[in-house]
Amino acid sequence: MCWPLEPAIVCRQAGSGPIGPRRSAGPWLTGPEGCGWLARETRGGLGKRRVVGVVEYPGGLREDGLPAVLSDPARLAALEASGMIGSAPEQVFDDLARLAVSVTGAAISAITFVGQTRTYWKSVPHLPYGGVENWQNAVGDSFCYFAVGANGPFVVEDAENDPRTAGHRAIGPWGVGAWAGFPIITADGQAIGTMCVIDANPRRWEPPELESLAVLARAVANEINLRISLSVAQSALHSAQNALAVSRDLARSLQDSLLPPVLRPVPGLDASARYLAASGDVEVVGDFYDLFHARGPWWTAVLGDVCGKGTEAAKVTALARYTLRADAGDHLSPAAVLDRLNTAMLAQRAPRYLTAVQATFRTTPAGAAGRLCTAGHPPALIRRADGRVQQAGVPGTLLGIMPTVRLTDVRFRLAPGELLFLYTDGACESRPDPRSPLPHRPIFDEEALARALAGTHGMDAAATNAHIADVLAGHHGGWASDDTALLSLRVPPRP
Repeated sequence: MCWPLEPAIVCRQAGSGPIGPRRSAGPWLTGPEGCGWLARETRGGLGKRRVVGVVEYPGGLREDGLPAVLSDPARLAALEASGMIGSAPEQVFDDLARLAVSVTGAAISAITFVGQTRTYWKSVPHLPYGGVENWQNAVGDSFCYFAVGANGPFVVEDAENDPRTAGHRAIGPWGVGAWAGFPIITADGQAIGTMCVIDANPRRWEPPELESLAVLARAVANEINLRISLSVAQSALHSAQNALAVSRDLARSLQDSLLPPVLRPVPGLDASARYLAASGDVEVVGDFYDLFHARGPWWTAVLGDVCGKGTEAAKVTALARYTLRADAGDHLSPAAVLDRLNTAMLAQRAPRYLTAVQATFRTTPAGAAGRLCTAGHPPALIRRADGRVQQAGVPGTLLGIMPTVRLTDVRFRLAPGELLFLYTDGACESRPDPRSPLPHRPIFDEEALARALAGTHGMDAAATNAHIADVLAGHHGGWASDDTALLSLRVPPRP
């Protein structure tokens, strides 16, 4: 804010006018227009007064004769937000106060903050503080409230004889002969304090000196406004971090609710599942798996990936899980079950499509055998007893888009020591962290996944999933671009 060099608070010399009904602190009276009228007794007789000056405040006066704006809630809130009330001296403010003395030649400079009833002296590097109790005094004991009340500069060249200040209680104990001050204005226009200079003797304040003092007042305001902005930004960041943590927790809770907490044990089979969350993901994603009893000796393992994230993906995931569970007992053909899921998705007008792989099997003394079908999903992998890895499944149509889909069942067998591995595309499309300074590495594709699975030869289902998770983490450097679901079914080796 820029101010005119002429003082914003002016003196109206002797004249007659109505005097307010009540006496205020010191020589002030309340005028009919909410102005601070300065009245002094004349020598003509007891009780006779004449108006010799007036100080006008935009908000009028309080009952004690001080500017009403001193009690304004918005101004007091801005003062509180500044963090200056009762704060200790700081080098940055002391330097600005010393500079004010250098450019004006004044004896004393001060940076003050004006409350409702007290003035707080933040920086007075040229003043012995013995006269200021705890770096503060009553708000009416200094001239600072003049500038704050008018929201503009207040300049006095002869305090004892200026009708605005003559008789003011600051003149005696403080020895104020001349005073010049500019308000410290916050970004929202609230005057919360002053940058002022004081001399013991009357003097003239030159325009360049007042210009420099105005610049220093703005420098103080800029420092405070910067601190307020930083505090607001830090508070907003803290709130955002808390909201992010809450959102992440809610997303994970919902994600967990869409997955079986514990896989149901299958007689004669070692089964394990693992879910790997994407880095920093705060939305529910569509990767899911399930293992459940179909009917008789038959069991169903299914793993799928719904396109997209968020609540819409969660709805489709829930629809898929419950539809598959409901229909698997009626159809031992995975292709037939997935076809019925496609029909259900279209009937529900599901806003997302999905890919899936389903295996329906039973265990036998010789191992496990069944049928497997993929619908737009990466092929299943079988780790043979000798460590070789083979693909299983015929590519089929993804679900939820077309009314007619092409789905094919293929038979599979697992001998003792062999393992069926189902996974979502996060395991075969893993990308390195784009922010990593490491040299560029290719996508971790299906061939890389097959090699990693071959490296698990002899491991049980849980150890196999753990090894694959470690290999993926080593490739992407701890930054997963997509969620990943893993499901391993292993026939234990013979003793």
